[in-house]
Amino acid sequence: MNKNDEILIIDFGSQYTQLIARRIREENVFSEIFPHTISVEEIKKRNPAGIILSGGPTSVYDEDAPDVSKEIFSLNIPILGVCYGLQLLAKHLGGNVEKAEAREYGKAEFTVSNDSLLFSDCKKNSTVWMSHGDLVTEVPSGFEIIGTSAHSPICAVENIERKVYGLQFHPEVAHTLEGKKILHNFLFEICKCKGDWTPAHFIDEKISEIKELVGNNHVLCALSGGVDSTVAAVLVQKAIGEQLTCVHIDTGLMRKNESDQVVKLFREHLNLKVISVDASKLFLERLSGVTEPERKRKIIGKTFIDLFEQEAAKIPDVKFLVQGTLYPDVIESISVKGKSVTIKTHHNVGGLPEKMHLKLIEPFRELFKDEVRNVGKALSIPEEFIERHPFPGPGLAVRILGEVTEEKLSLLCDADEIFIDEIKNANLYKEIWQAFAVLLPVQSVGVMGDNRTYENVLALRAVTSSDGMTADWYPFKPEFLALVSSKIINKVKGINRVVYDISSKPPSTIEWE
Repeated sequence: MNKNDEILIIDFGSQYTQLIARRIREENVFSEIFPHTISVEEIKKRNPAGIILSGGPTSVYDEDAPDVSKEIFSLNIPILGVCYGLQLLAKHLGGNVEKAEAREYGKAEFTVSNDSLLFSDCKKNSTVWMSHGDLVTEVPSGFEIIGTSAHSPICAVENIERKVYGLQFHPEVAHTLEGKKILHNFLFEICKCKGDWTPAHFIDEKISEIKELVGNNHVLCALSGGVDSTVAAVLVQKAIGEQLTCVHIDTGLMRKNESDQVVKLFREHLNLKVISVDASKLFLERLSGVTEPERKRKIIGKTFIDLFEQEAAKIPDVKFLVQGTLYPDVIESISVKGKSVTIKTHHNVGGLPEKMHLKLIEPFRELFKDEVRNVGKALSIPEEFIERHPFPGPGLAVRILGEVTEEKLSLLCDADEIFIDEIKNANLYKEIWQAFAVLLPVQSVGVMGDNRTYENVLALRAVTSSDGMTADWYPFKPEFLALVSSKIINKVKGINRVVYDISSKPPSTIEWE
């Protein structure tokens, strides 16, 4: 991949910013999101092929409105302003922005009024998606109106000399029917991108980077058994071979018999050098009496690091630790927008203590989950690894609400196994992004035979998603849920009630904790 062949997205708080990145990557062009506070010096240093200014919920004239330096419009780098981005470039370059008489949200009819590279091969009239309360009422000097809609007479503009373009609508949203073509035209007709950001190129680039970074030193890989760490281990092994030692920590918080199974598969199918550490008692001891989710995550993260440091001390010349950190982990843990709040701490993001002597290698820090799967396929990793549902770093500790005990772990493991087995039996596993059971800190009255019971409530959760950033609950048939509920209640002593979670993300998160 040409390092300059990337699109830099400047985020002003739009709910669609992640979608812009996704759409660009679908065109085999690398894109990365930066807060609006990014400096002109940093932009010059990165020298991107193009810049996209995202939408945002505020008015450009608000007192605390997010802004960028006017200088970015003079860098001779193609720029596309979307919604708020259009209004911002109009404000900076001498146009005028005003409150709309009526806010415009939803579908609108758009008409291309002048020929433009931005609209090559696009229909003259099409449906677009609007989401704005302000609009441009006067274009800056040197700009031409290239598209209109009923409520936004200045709906699309361009300045060919400056290579600056603006759209009042959102091309990244599926409801904008020609949106994919418009973004394609910006990338290839205007920014002259090569479109060579493929899994194969990514692998070659990362192997080269890792070789140069590591040199003759040794590397530890935190191997959980999930997709991310598995693909990361295989990629790093391709780069440095025997210099890689994988460590699998049996936390006691994995799914039923999972640690034994994954270690066997790693050694026999992927030929990875794996050290297995049984630390289940240590994790349970440290979690004893802890009920608050963030404390659980931090205790588990610290324990992981303590154990890795111990293992590292046994191997000479270990200087690096590989982790399968993903882009959504980074986005959720570290504020991208400047004002956004931390949703939850991920144990493998930003939580390393100062005293840790291992430097991090995170090859997938800029990738979404499906992109990691594509890399895994390109590395010829067996499908049984690639298609595994995501599993949280803290394991079942965040699927047991309240204190984690050996008894609760046993209940949850048995119930979860039934749920996942039935999903596989019904050939639904690949349709679902993630499915799991959650043990609630609630007991309810039930009747089994002629006896009254007072036992635990179990929640089932299954969602569809493409990247984990948003998710919808999976609509199982009632007959399927009835079958699973009946099997769990009859086979798992200690559970007498099963409920199904029908919350989407947002407003809920996928995991309960």
